Amino acid sequence: MHIRPLRDRIIVKRVEAQRTTASGIVIPDTAAEKPEQGEVVAVGPGRRNDAGELIAMEVKAGDLVLFGKYAGQTVKIDGEELLVMREDDVMGVVERDAAALKKAA
Repeated sequence: MHIRPLRDRIIVKRVEAQRTTASGIVIPDTAAEKPEQGEVVAVGPGRRNDAGELIAMEVKAGDLVLFGKYAGQTVKIDGEELLVMREDDVMGVVERDAAALKKAA
């Protein structure tokens, strides 16, 4: 299913949290906190200012974003849990450079 957010809303899929500590201890699902970062799945067209001009969105699909613990509304679509939030709820975009991507692979 495809979802198209309206105005300045974005659809975010949470990034899975690391399930083990640095020392190798496995954290059970019940004790793990929900991650506060996710990947933007879809973006609305933007909001309008008082003059009626469209203000474009700063985030785009594929961006890794940081947001507050209680930001957005959780929805389930096709069994997948997604967040619907306003662009204002995003605290920042995580920049992924080529060196970091190579290191992770």
